[in-house]
Amino acid sequence: MTPMAAPEVVAPPLVAADDSRGRFGDSFFRTLTLAAGILIFGILALVSLYLIIESLAAITASPDKLSSGQPFWAYVAPIALGTLMCATIAIVLSTPVSIAVALFISHYAPARVSKPVGYVIDILAAIPSVVFGAWGMTTFGPGLVPFYTWLSQVCAPIPGLNQVFGTASTTGRTLLTASIVLAIMILPIITSQCREIFIQTPRLHEEAALALGSTKWDMIKATVFPFARNGIVSAVMLGLGRALGETMAVTLVLAPGILTANLIGVGNMTIPAEIALNYPEAFGMRQSELIAAGLILFVITLGVNMIARWIVSRYAEFSGAN
Repeated sequence: MTPMAAPEVVAPPLVAADDSRGRFGDSFFRTLTLAAGILIFGILALVSLYLIIESLAAITASPDKLSSGQPFWAYVAPIALGTLMCATIAIVLSTPVSIAVALFISHYAPARVSKPVGYVIDILAAIPSVVFGAWGMTTFGPGLVPFYTWLSQVCAPIPGLNQVFGTASTTGRTLLTASIVLAIMILPIITSQCREIFIQTPRLHEEAALALGSTKWDMIKATVFPFARNGIVSAVMLGLGRALGETMAVTLVLAPGILTANLIGVGNMTIPAEIALNYPEAFGMRQSELIAAGLILFVITLGVNMIARWIVSRYAEFSGAN
């Protein structure tokens, strides 16, 4: 008996995939993102142009026409230095704490502890700056007065320190108080960014370091920090940008005065606080003067971001994941 032949299987005809819709979507999305980038650049250019045009009158005016009675650069230099001092102190105080908290959440704390701490950090970032300012002015600043008094007495005989920690303020509304309040404000920003970067560290790298006999801290130094270096720099620069431009908290905490080297005495002012206190009643040359101060703050912030981008790009070729 002849075996029956197996039926021949005929493959269905190939249908050409219609990818015209996909190509249109890619093209549309590419155009949309390009337009968004151009729009942002255009807005930045318009803001820069406005600041330059409106501030030229004050920058080129003679001292007798300005409210301070002195050249514009002599007026803006103290408040620009006050801005840099306040932001720098805030970054120095907040960065180590932020990195430590981020490491605790990502690598040390159990899940039942790390999640609530993470939620608290996120809630802290959502508190309005005016709340921090009111707390610093009414509660935190006066609470630091005894400490400032003691610090001033201890540092009085020491050359150099007696200039930085001279006569203490009786209200606590000092540059150091404003810097500490700013440090608390930017702490959740830096912590959240660092936490996300630390979590993304390749697990295989961490396990390899531990398998070689490293302690947990040695593993973090060998794998987590190299991998997260660029992210840490970006987080710190983001916090610094917030500190440089903060207005309400610093305005409420600081007592207006001339620039001094004393961090716990009355005096010192920042550009945002100077603008916030005087702009509502300003007109004419005084308004131009404040806009020119804003231009200086704009240049400082732009310079800080350019330095940050240079630092990040310098180490872009190396990563812990390479």
